[in-house]
Amino acid sequence: MPIKIGAAPENDFNRPLGLLSDCHRRIERFLGQLLRVTEQARGGPLDIAQQEALETALRYFERAAPLHTRDEEESLFPRMRASGSAEVEAALAAVEALEADHRTADEAHAEVDRLGRRWLEEGTLSLEETDCLLTLLLNLREMYRRHIAVEDNQIFPLAGAVLEPSAITALGREMATRRGLDFDNLPLVSRCAQRRLEREADVNGGK
Repeated sequence: MPIKIGAAPENDFNRPLGLLSDCHRRIERFLGQLLRVTEQARGGPLDIAQQEALETALRYFERAAPLHTRDEEESLFPRMRASGSAEVEAALAAVEALEADHRTADEAHAEVDRLGRRWLEEGTLSLEETDCLLTLLLNLREMYRRHIAVEDNQIFPLAGAVLEPSAITALGREMATRRGLDFDNLPLVSRCAQRRLEREADVNGGK
């Protein structure tokens, strides 16, 4: 792949805050797929492309999205709370609201998955089921808009400002381990990213 002059550096587990934000783009994309299929087919028979889009999106929210939630709740938010930063203390109410959003999203996605799997298995949904699925997806879209805006614009930048480089490295390590990856033996791009992170830390006086 050719190098694009001026392109943003690729995020990986050595840039975990950027990776968390990248995950938001996937959430938006796969939720958009679910909405498009539901609005197009309206519970009727699915063509092959619609079946594949529905199944891929359901699989993402079943398998990958919960890892993102754990990245935040088990790895990022506790480190922010432990930072002792007055700014983090002021943001804790927002963090607690984000955690509540995760519970709401989990419940909604469980029902979306149930309805989506039935659609794939039986070929159609009833009008009532279709209306329920569409309502769930529209509510999720609205919740994610608010949730993602807070994290991308407030929480992640704040974490980058208050967390020590060692804490950010530990965050990336935990995220990689959660996915069954060996942080110390990541591909070359990750090792390059680590050196870049170290250079940035030197320029910023260790922060």
